Amino acid sequence: MSKSHLGNEKIQRLQKSLDYNFNSRPELLIRALTHRSHGSDNYERLEFLGDSLLGFIIADTICERFPDADEGQLTRLRANLVRQETLAELGRELDLGRYLILGPGALKSGDQGRDSVLSDVVEAIIGVIYLDGGMLPCRQFVTRIFADRLALCEPHKILKDPKTRLQEFLQQQSQKLPEYTILDISGPPHKQSFKV
Repeated sequence: MSKSHLGNEKIQRLQKSLDYNFNSRPELLIRALTHRSHGSDNYERLEFLGDSLLGFIIADTICERFPDADEGQLTRLRANLVRQETLAELGRELDLGRYLILGPGALKSGDQGRDSVLSDVVEAIIGVIYLDGGMLPCRQFVTRIFADRLALCEPHKILKDPKTRLQEFLQQQSQKLPEYTILDISGPPHKQSFKV
């Protein structure tokens, strides 16, 4: 979809879906929906900001909600909530794919449905809500879209990551710890993936 196809009606529909009206900086909403394939005025910087805000708001929320959880439990809980798959699910629930502004190649290859794109756009929208309305509306938006997932959280049931579980198992068995070699690094600098 090009910028010219994202008219007032669609903007109004999206704002209703987000339950937030962009008042002071509505042009940022367009940027939050613009993929880098469409040009340099895209969502990447807003995604960076939104990612930081999201991590903080979720950390603050779970610290308050689970006062007896230890740091390890809180870390695993936050990582489970703030991950690409969860954010992509939220993007689908908000129907963000239909509002994305993509270049022709990205549109043709179906990028509007990719987990990586949808999760980035959710973070960009969080960043825009913060810039448009401040921390309170941003916090309200995050806690609202995560409400169902937060309600199901049980810190003592979130497992440690596979690497930690493997190392703890090997230590219990008095075995040598594995040596890891990085085979490949991909993704933007602030959100890299590693093949080990």
